[in-house]
Amino acid sequence: MFSPDHLTIGIFLPLRFYEGDMKVLGGQAKLVETIDRYNFAAVWVRDVPLFDPMFGDAGQVFDPFAYLAYLAARTQNVALVTGSAIFSLRHPIDLAKASTTIDQLSGGRLVLGIASGDRPIEFPAYGVEHAKRGERFAQAVSYLRQLMPAGRLMIDSPLGNFENAELLPKPVTGSIPLIVTGASGQSLPWIAEHADGWLTYPDATHTPQGPQRLAEKIRAWRNLIPDGGFRPHMTNEWLDLVDDPDHPRVPLQGGYILRTGRKGLISLLEEWRMAGVNHAALGIQFSQRPATDVIQELAEEVLPHFPTHQGPQTNIADW
Repeated sequence: MFSPDHLTIGIFLPLRFYEGDMKVLGGQAKLVETIDRYNFAAVWVRDVPLFDPMFGDAGQVFDPFAYLAYLAARTQNVALVTGSAIFSLRHPIDLAKASTTIDQLSGGRLVLGIASGDRPIEFPAYGVEHAKRGERFAQAVSYLRQLMPAGRLMIDSPLGNFENAELLPKPVTGSIPLIVTGASGQSLPWIAEHADGWLTYPDATHTPQGPQRLAEKIRAWRNLIPDGGFRPHMTNEWLDLVDDPDHPRVPLQGGYILRTGRKGLISLLEEWRMAGVNHAALGIQFSQRPATDVIQELAEEVLPHFPTHQGPQTNIADW
């Protein structure tokens, strides 16, 4: 997914917007297999425990970890990404157990986008104070990282404590990347110190000024990274990709969706790359065209401009 000065492309699931009928998700896994064969860098799944009709978006519908395990068995190379797992609502032991399991089942392809949560209805449902979600998020990140080393562990955290026990399985490469989403209740210096990467909203996408403002945000973050090393930045956009390649970039629903032809999309992605973005997660569920057509056009006309990197050989054991 990531390399300095380059941008890759991933696809956000679901491929069609849920409006009360699960049939809309029929055939989605087969299309994910197609995305894998086309060599997109990643597929992203969202984490929405409860559907709040007042919020208006059911998200992925399926549990992200169960669904990624299912997709791991149906794909070979594509990275499997949560966008984003709600760390403030789940215990870090459960998060770590599910994550390392998927990482092993997929041959090391899991990336964890993580967040503190943004749907107020969910916090009282879990018995968690909404006002303390940022504090709990930071505690969960610390706890999960402490679970990863080999050998018997001792952890003393506000979220729990134990000694002389070990989390199994371990990640394939020893760790799982943690990509912080937005602020997640943290300061920019905290994100620079504790995150393996940063996912932020893109700002305006129909004019060059949006990517320019995004570039300033990315520079400010990278200037705070303690060792000055490379940390990837990601952003996302919901697309209505029309079949006219010259259709201009037009914001819809107050900028929540971008209607554009492929030339406008390519120019936006290049502006993002110049701004310092390393991966673009594209959601196509609001597109008017069939998902198969949009995926094919992205693969044939857009992906060659932003190719997926050659990563390490995926080593999937015969579990």
